Amino acid sequence: MILMRILIYGAGVIGSLYAALFAEAGYDTNIYARGKRLEALRNNGLQYKKNQEVIKAEIRILGELPNDDIYDFVLLTVRENQLYEALTELKNNKSNTIVTMINSLDSYNKWEDIVGKGRILPAFPGAGGSINDDGILDAALTPRLIQPTTFAEISGNKSERTKQFSEILRHAHIPYQKVTDMHLWQICHLAMVVPIADAYYESDDPEKVEKEWKIMRKTAERLKRNFNFLRKQKGKLLPWKMNIFRFLPLPFLAIMLVVTFGSSFGDKFMYQHAMKAPDEMRELHKQFYAYMKKMKKCGCKAKKVQR
Repeated sequence: MILMRILIYGAGVIGSLYAALFAEAGYDTNIYARGKRLEALRNNGLQYKKNQEVIKAEIRILGELPNDDIYDFVLLTVRENQLYEALTELKNNKSNTIVTMINSLDSYNKWEDIVGKGRILPAFPGAGGSINDDGILDAALTPRLIQPTTFAEISGNKSERTKQFSEILRHAHIPYQKVTDMHLWQICHLAMVVPIADAYYESDDPEKVEKEWKIMRKTAERLKRNFNFLRKQKGKLLPWKMNIFRFLPLPFLAIMLVVTFGSSFGDKFMYQHAMKAPDEMRELHKQFYAYMKKMKKCGCKAKKVQR
């Protein structure tokens, strides 16, 4: 194994989990935090649950980022509404590759306009969980079949750094997939997670939303509408398995949602994020449906997504 220096920019659930896993794999792992999270990490370290035990990760905790502090990969794991502040701060840092693990519909060119062309490696995490009041991380990777860590060059081409990043993830036992069109993948991802988050927000008892059949059926209808529209406009869905939302009859899809929302998977990977990031998800709701409206108006059928 070649020793890689990795910086996790953002010490929330996602960033903390990847930092812990990279540290376990023996990488030179660093995490950048602010505010109360930085104070907690400095006082207690990055603590996380594993096999019913609480473990402290062997990482370096940073409260500032010098321009000459260079890393092989910088993983950007902040919320969408924190993205541009983070990119601006990373602009003058000399690290070559910024892996943007962000929920967003933005053109990647806008990000490169800030940090420089060729530095962005678009990606999305496969993880979920929570940090409790004591600052202890309780999180897990999403099952490979459902959503592995996903990434691609903006061009969709293979590169030396996608090969290197694959090796880093493999050595850390993090499931991953490389795709050919990351922007289309993210659009399809939002087509799924936006209706799911909306279901929680429309319920009087979000923790038990699976018991509200009207909301489950409405969510199924929204998922079908979103994916039928995207399939018509883009010519394909990424990943292909998203077609299940098109093919399943509406009653079966609604029943599948009842089971999923009521499961431990639904709690860890859907409920907890939706309830802790309502501002982010409501903004993404606006962006996604504005995007669909724009696509419908311009008739951008089966055109390659602008990155």
